[in-house]
Formats: sequence, structure tokens, C-alpha cells
Amino acid sequence: MQFLWRSTSHFNLANLITMANITCGLLATYFITQNHFMFAAVLAWMGGAFDIFDGKVARKYALSNEFGVQLDSFADFLSFVLVPTFFIFQSVYTHLSGVSLIVASIVSIYYVISGLRRLIQFNINTDAGEVAKHFTGVPTPLGAILLWVVWLVWLGLDISFGWMGVLTMMVLIGALLNSKVKIPHL
Repeated sequence: MQFLWRSTSHFNLANLITMANITCGLLATYFITQNHFMFAAVLAWMGGAFDIFDGKVARKYALSNEFGVQLDSFADFLSFVLVPTFFIFQSVYTHLSGVSLIVASIVSIYYVISGLRRLIQFNINTDAGEVAKHFTGVPTPLGAILLWVVWLVWLGLDISFGWMGVLTMMVLIGALLNSKVKIPHL
């Protein structure tokens, strides 16, 4: 079990927690395909909890390594970019057709590319074990939380905050991912 505590191990404790995040993201994707949105939402939030703990464990036990940095970004891409985008698409845009569906598809792709670009840029600018005092641009986990809030508003106020409101918020949040806004690191 020594591999759990070695920073050079791909399967150290921090990376295993990140893999739990990935597992939650994959399971959430499955439940989205089955239209079980509450199960998917719970799994997505569990993935978020694992994302918080993997970084704390990596720093506390000096387990950070380049593999872990890359693995964490792949997990973030799945759990905080793909899952919420797919979730919104399946739950909000599923009734659309024609030009409306094309527009919703383009906005969803824009959000995915914005999240991917943000994560790649973050990896280019980050060294293993380094923690900045602030993020430049909205981090993908916060972007996912904002999308979940948008979904909850849509769910509760479907008539006054229709799919166009969700679409507009996706564009705005996607733009914030790569903005110059400073967000404190917690």
C-alpha cells in the first residue's frame, strides 16, 4: 500500500480520489441518457466533493505530480464541462427542433470548447503542487455550479425563464470561463 503515499505513483491517494470524481462523471452521464436527472445531479455534486478533496489530500500529503495535474483537468472536463452541458441539453433542449435545436447545439459546443480551452490554459500555466491566490476567469467547477443554478431556475420558473434564458446564460458563463475576472482561490 506504499503506492498510496508516493507522489510518483499514478495511483496515489489524491489521484484515486480524482478517479472517483471521474467515476461520478461517467455514472452521471449514464443517468442523463436514461433521463434520471436527479441521480445525475447527485452524482455530479459528489464528483465536485471529490474534486475538493483530491487537491486538499495532494497538498497535505505532498502527493502532487504532473500526472495528477493532468488527471484532475480531465476529471474537471468530464464532471464540470461535459456533464452539465449534456445535462442541460437533455433536460432543457430536448423538445427543440429545426433552427432552435441548431442554435442550442452551437451554444452547447461553444460552452464545451470554452471549458476545454480554460482547462488547457490552466495546465499550461500551472506547476504541480502550486496554488495561486486567485483564478483568472471562472474556474470550471464554478461554471458547473452556475449552470446547475440556471437549471434549477429553469425547472422552477419554466414559463418566465425558458430555454432561451438558459441558452443566454450558457453563453455568458462560457465567456466568463476565459475572461479576465479574478476569482479568489478557496
